[in-house]
Amino acid sequence: MPLEDISTFAVLTAKLKYSAERQRLIAQNVANADTPGYAPSDLKAFTFQTAMRSVGTLTPSGGAPSTSPSGLVLTQPGHMDGHAGAKPAWRPEVKPDSEARVDGNQVVLEDQMAKMTEARLDHEAAINFYQKSLSMLKLAAKAPGK
Repeated sequence: MPLEDISTFAVLTAKLKYSAERQRLIAQNVANADTPGYAPSDLKAFTFQTAMRSVGTLTPSGGAPSTSPSGLVLTQPGHMDGHAGAKPAWRPEVKPDSEARVDGNQVVLEDQMAKMTEARLDHEAAINFYQKSLSMLKLAAKAPGK
């Protein structure tokens, strides 16, 4: 069984992909700090509902789909169907920083560096949680007394 079939690992993988994409966008904003007319972009905040939609366990409206890929009926919104192949639920959006220069560039390097630090810390936290979850899974799979 692949780890992505376990919902905890699927959500953590989605979080890691989200934070990697956010770091890429912020780096792109910094690289274009001197481009006239450039407006920085960022991703919407990563939420549990966003993560569940990105791994295919919630519909865009937030409720559970009526049936899972296996054909089983999902009777409660909290049920998970185990489908991890859906497209990510996040998209870049233009988010101008607090000020614009005369040339129309709206990138504020201080704001971008703060966002990069936040994204890096989020990424590191997700990696640590993934590693701890993997350690717990290995411990649970060990034979007693070994």
